[in-house]
Amino acid sequence: MGKCIITLTSDFGTGSPYVGAMKGTILSIAPEVSIVDITHDVPPQDVRQGALSLAATTCTFPAGTIHIGVVDPGVGTERCLIYALIDGQHFLAPDNGLLDRLARNTPPEQIIALTQSEFWREEISSTFHGRDILAPVAAHLSLGVGADALGDPLDELVRLEWAEVEVSAKKLSGIIESIDSFGNLITNISEELLGDVPRNDSVRIVCDEHETTGIYSTYGDQPSMTLLALIGSAGMLELAIVDDSAAAMLSVKVGAAVTVNW
Repeated sequence: MGKCIITLTSDFGTGSPYVGAMKGTILSIAPEVSIVDITHDVPPQDVRQGALSLAATTCTFPAGTIHIGVVDPGVGTERCLIYALIDGQHFLAPDNGLLDRLARNTPPEQIIALTQSEFWREEISSTFHGRDILAPVAAHLSLGVGADALGDPLDELVRLEWAEVEVSAKKLSGIIESIDSFGNLITNISEELLGDVPRNDSVRIVCDEHETTGIYSTYGDQPSMTLLALIGSAGMLELAIVDDSAAAMLSVKVGAAVTVNW
């Protein structure tokens, strides 16, 4: 595969020594690779938010990139570690739903259970498979080891249940699906679902007891400290407080109900 990119996504926390340990493991095997941190600020053990982070970002990387995802509350249990080829990119992760959002968008071309320990570290901690299994496997992949050599084929990935948007006459009902680093509230209501919904003040967006009207193009379309709705960079409806954190100001959490009425 030649010079390769390996990305890391985890719930370790920014500045965690666990991140450095994974990078050291990779570089000791494949010193020429480029390592990119996608995020290490996935909420602890929150597989669902990790899945959203991977789905939102990995599609921007070139074909052949190797992505490691480590949000693994079941580390050391019987849960499987896997390799998956999805849309020309390589993914290594626990099989706990972390790749489910990606797989719903584009079905995997190949899934392999990581069973061949010759590509792992010699000593395996029961609590750090990211360092001892996923990182060395990624390094070996970057050096040209084929996926077939990593273990046994699987038919499917573990799936998660995702809230569906309810569509009725002049109303969409969804939820806050994630909160970004600015405190913007990102819903599960896509631009496609909004379709011909008006963008002017005739449309009303309600989240908990908070309400705003209109769907705008960018944050600067309203004055500072105003609650507004807009289509974000991921193509989803989001709620924001101009120049501040909507999550903090409104005390809204992931899972809160959102309705769009017109």
